Amino acid sequence: MNIPGRDWFARHEPYEDPGPALSRRLGIVQDRLAALDRCPPGRVRIISMCAGQGRDILGVLADHPRAGDVDARLVETDPRNAGLAREASSPFAGVEVLEADAGCTDAYAGAVPAGIVLACGVFGNISDADIHVTVAALPSLCAPGALVIWTRHRRPPDLTPRVRDWFRSAGFTEETFESPAGTFMAVGSHRLTGKVLPFQAGQYLFRFRGRAAAPAT
Repeated sequence: MNIPGRDWFARHEPYEDPGPALSRRLGIVQDRLAALDRCPPGRVRIISMCAGQGRDILGVLADHPRAGDVDARLVETDPRNAGLAREASSPFAGVEVLEADAGCTDAYAGAVPAGIVLACGVFGNISDADIHVTVAALPSLCAPGALVIWTRHRRPPDLTPRVRDWFRSAGFTEETFESPAGTFMAVGSHRLTGKVLPFQAGQYLFRFRGRAAAPAT
């Protein structure tokens, strides 16, 4: 996603240093992605909202025994990040990088229902109302029993308790919630145990702050 005044390419630089919070968060997300081992035999669909350079997924697939089973769509609007993700994903035939608006469900057509959904780096950059809308719509992007991995800062006022409630209301059961000591970062993972909803094309879930308002749908 592009936001005036923010350089989403430069924002990835802290991932190179294992000390900063972003790098620690990446490690937790990758640990949660090891849930690939728990997916049923056969193809595993993964979608990543605002995927950036794809470091979370691609870092796991690099040495995961089920990498060949994965069909992943990484959605990212920044052309520099998308280009690097595309280059890094070249060893994986099942990984597609789509340069598109991750806030619109059209970006996921043909790639859902997914067994794993990543919403990392999203909830800290959109309105509370859009987070609620997105969580409520996630069952329409998920296969039965799908895992959703999400991130959000915990700066006051800490919204993560409400986000976790919204997941429960949407039919998800929390598996993990981690907030590394000394950071404001939090990583949650929720399993869909409720009903799968029909996919709705053309639905706007969120807009990053600073961008034009989504059209009415």
